Amino acid sequence: MSTINYTIERPAEDQMDEAVRPTELEAVRPLPRISVHAFCESEAMLRTMERCGQDRRMSKASLRISSASIAAAANMFASAPTPNLLILETSTEPHGIMDELAPLAEVCDPSTKVVIVGRYNDIPLYRDLIRNGISEYMVGPVGMAEVLNAMAAIFVDPDAEPLGRTVAFIGAKGGCGSSTIAHNCAFDISNLFQTEVILADLDLPYGTANIDFDQDPPQGISEAIYAPERLDEVFLDRLLTKCSDHLSLLAAPSMLDRAYDLERGSFQPIIEVLQRSAPVSVLDVPHAWSEWTRTLLSEVDELIITATPDLANLRNAKNMLDALKKLRPNDKPPHLVLNQVGMPKRPEISPNDFCEPLGIEPVAIIPFDAQLFGTAANSGRMIAEMDRKSPTAETFSQLAHIVTGRATIKKPKKAGLGKMLGLLGRK
Repeated sequence: MSTINYTIERPAEDQMDEAVRPTELEAVRPLPRISVHAFCESEAMLRTMERCGQDRRMSKASLRISSASIAAAANMFASAPTPNLLILETSTEPHGIMDELAPLAEVCDPSTKVVIVGRYNDIPLYRDLIRNGISEYMVGPVGMAEVLNAMAAIFVDPDAEPLGRTVAFIGAKGGCGSSTIAHNCAFDISNLFQTEVILADLDLPYGTANIDFDQDPPQGISEAIYAPERLDEVFLDRLLTKCSDHLSLLAAPSMLDRAYDLERGSFQPIIEVLQRSAPVSVLDVPHAWSEWTRTLLSEVDELIITATPDLANLRNAKNMLDALKKLRPNDKPPHLVLNQVGMPKRPEISPNDFCEPLGIEPVAIIPFDAQLFGTAANSGRMIAEMDRKSPTAETFSQLAHIVTGRATIKKPKKAGLGKMLGLLGRK
């Protein structure tokens, strides 16, 4: 019985499409704290690895990129320890790859994982590499999504408990109602889907979550920030305040007894514990632009910007979207919520004119209703508790579906025959 080996060369590097669809990376969880060294022979692979290094899922990983061959890697690691992961690009033909890897194998630490990016789609070669301890062989040129998925397959334990979804709300301007929307959305997620939700109020001096839920917790998020060495799931559970059957609050101190000068990674340990503790964590982020807010917003799963329809909000929303596009180059744009629309005697920009320069459509337009929101705030209740059948309550319900990935945003259909007949009937 004869066996025929098929060897197929892939297209040239300059033909590789560098566009990444956000859906290709939605299932990729953040990589742990690992060291990665990539040796690239082509410019395309070099660019791919540079883009990987800019992705939020690699924020904890330490990435080094060299424009060098496998032979150069062997020379380097003859006198230096190897990293957790080596990514090696080679243009060598299949029959010569094992010989090319031999010098590196002599100096490579046994715990180091290796990914090879070659030019040829050769099944016997793939089997031979895997049999000899190579973690993955990919046929290049490869895209960023392929590389990140390969790394996640090696270092993210498939049997580990899935990480919870982080949903951050921030206002384009102070007073636009972002906190109110975050609190109502968190309540609706927990109530509609009967799933555990943790609402974290990150506005330490002025947070209002405890007022909106009529709570007076003795401790909360500040204890977690200033004692990170004690932070784990058990300690977090002691800091939480129960707001309903499935909603817990990590409250802000809302006091001015100290200056809250937070460092860039102040909230990172808290977010990691939240992701392990609940399927959904809603983060009420204050309207500020600092190192810690930039870092936080670059790493969350879903991001919602709330704005009111005036010029300052439009300018700020545009600046935030532009900045976040650079911070999150491989993620879908943030969701936009237009709030307090139709306030009496206030000149405002129409939703269409507001959204046109932003290049995105709002996922929700919430009308101004001082009576409904004022009464809810003063009584420490959510909109769904005040009037479940109100249009605003229905809007929050739809928003809860969207930010948890349970619904897609549908564009309004064009007027058809049914609408035409309806108009004729009214006439």
